[in-house]
Amino acid sequence: MAHVAPHDEEPRPGHSADAGHGSHGGHGDHAAQFRRLFWIMLVFAIPVIALSPMFGMLLGYSLQGDVSGWVSPVLGTVMYLWGGAPFLRGAVDEIRAREPGMMLLVALAITVAFIASWGATLGVLHHELDFWWELALLIVIMLLGHWIEMRSLAQTASALDSLAALLPDAAERVEGHEIVVVEPAALRVGDIVVVRPGARVPADGVVVQGGADFDESMITGESRPVRRETGAQVVAGTVATDSGVRVRVTAVGEHTALAGIQRLVADAQHSPSHAQLLADRAAGWLFWFALGAGVLTAIVWSAIGLPDVAVMRTITVLVIACPHALGLAIPLVVSIATERAARAGVLVKDRHALEAMRTIDTVVFDKTGTLTMGTPALTAVHPATAAMHADEVLMLAAAAELDSEHPLARAIVHAAGERGLTLARASAFSSSPAVGVRAIVDGRTVRVGGPALLQAEGRPELAATREWRDEGAIILHVLVDGAVVGALRLADEIRPASRAAIDELHARGVTVVMLTGDAEAVAASVSATLGIDRFFAGVRPEDKAAGIGVLQAEGRAVAMVGDGVNDAPALARANVGIAIGAGTDVAIASAGVILASDDPRSVVSVIELSQASYRKMQQNLWWAAGYNVVALPLAAGVLAPIGFILPMSLGAVLMSVSTIVVALNAQLLRRLDLRPEAVTGPGARTRRSPAPQR
Repeated sequence: MAHVAPHDEEPRPGHSADAGHGSHGGHGDHAAQFRRLFWIMLVFAIPVIALSPMFGMLLGYSLQGDVSGWVSPVLGTVMYLWGGAPFLRGAVDEIRAREPGMMLLVALAITVAFIASWGATLGVLHHELDFWWELALLIVIMLLGHWIEMRSLAQTASALDSLAALLPDAAERVEGHEIVVVEPAALRVGDIVVVRPGARVPADGVVVQGGADFDESMITGESRPVRRETGAQVVAGTVATDSGVRVRVTAVGEHTALAGIQRLVADAQHSPSHAQLLADRAAGWLFWFALGAGVLTAIVWSAIGLPDVAVMRTITVLVIACPHALGLAIPLVVSIATERAARAGVLVKDRHALEAMRTIDTVVFDKTGTLTMGTPALTAVHPATAAMHADEVLMLAAAAELDSEHPLARAIVHAAGERGLTLARASAFSSSPAVGVRAIVDGRTVRVGGPALLQAEGRPELAATREWRDEGAIILHVLVDGAVVGALRLADEIRPASRAAIDELHARGVTVVMLTGDAEAVAASVSATLGIDRFFAGVRPEDKAAGIGVLQAEGRAVAMVGDGVNDAPALARANVGIAIGAGTDVAIASAGVILASDDPRSVVSVIELSQASYRKMQQNLWWAAGYNVVALPLAAGVLAPIGFILPMSLGAVLMSVSTIVVALNAQLLRRLDLRPEAVTGPGARTRRSPAPQR
């Protein structure tokens, strides 16, 4: 179809190759312009249609004398030149591209109707060729269809703006003995910046003083904070969670890792879409069919010596080819499908994505925050001796961790609360990064920490934790007065419905793949727990996008499901990108489909919706095109030898019936139940998976 017009032009129906990922406001602007044009043309169309003798005959009223006068010709001309302008320009674009489609078919019908109607008004042609009412009706219906279409395409977020928002508004640069607040754009390679606890790194760099746990989940997908000591690389946009550090800037602007991800998203979003609208193809075929039928009609009637009849029949054929129902066949289905999806918590931003979901044979899930909750949870407590109960070990650990803000500490305290344990008041709390915490609980010194704590105390790990370590779990030991009293196992909790979603995808013949920045042991454990067919562990953002490419190179139609910045390039690269709505703006903006909830079963809902809406599209197109296939030969006079020629009045009735049937058939989509529990059955019980070490 024709290319979308720039914002300062009138809208042109249709789509450019990258219409789904172009200017983020363009489709919304075009929807508003089509809406305004539709209402204006509707006001003009009412008197044109009401004052049509043929329309009056259809509804059973007669117009006495020359009631219409010049109202229909004047308003009809305005409608043709103003309301029909987007379609006429679209037709020119299709001719230049040598790809006849809907625009050329509409332009042909309204142009022939316009010329024939003026001929009838001026008395040059037979009065039955007064098609002002048909011209008005066609323009109004086609504008309505494209208003609905553009509204369904409107973009709601900007991926690139969301990426830029990850950078802090200000950076603290060290200048001599002073710290000066500057904009990140003012930083240069070699500058030293201060990154305080809870603050974002303003540019890529190397830690030159201090050490801290960094939350890199937005960039790498790693579900746990990563320790970065002096000499370690840090990335712009990541967060120092527990301590302040000083960083020497090594890359700024376009050379940062965040900018690299930005380029990957932009490149993938602007790559041409290969999806073709079914309505365009049907309209292209119908154009040649109508043109051929018109030429054949003129030749046959002229050959038998009836040139006047030849003119009338040829014009009737070309006008009756107007695609009323065809113009609404796709937009109505898309509009209702997106509305039904929204009610089920699924936002369809790109109709190509919705159409493509029916062909997906491989679904790729990000692990952290998608299949899992993205936060650690306590999964097991192992006392060192039978003399101590598991709840006592947990109570001591939670009391010691109560004043800590670390995610693992919060998980331990939360678990104690769930078990109804009463925590003793701790004193003398202290925290040592990468080692653990220390506090006095009931007069005893309680320490909780990872391997570094055991090493510092010269204590071996409990034998029972070796299996946990092989699974990649987070293992913390609890020491009381220097003696190991127990161990805690923490893991990234799997979402309750993940297993049900994967089982349903398998039942539909879909292969499930997992991409994660976590370690091999973690990925293997989650994969085994959920029954995932294939996984890739330890992948960075650029590797995720490349991984999608590898699957596509194998001939797979891939849908990617993710929620973080690290998923954005892969979401944009996949045949269909599906973002978890609770995730980041950039992931949402890079996807064609957004799940408002965090229930992975909604992916199955999207497949169900895609298949159902595609069936409706096919049915509508067959009916809409089928009317023309039958009506055109009848209008041409193919049954004239037996005394039947399709009257224009009957043709008008058939056109109206065709449009009504298409509209009612699309409405049947409203019966589709897209709730996750409806398409997958009851959710699976909560399972837990291992997560990487502290």
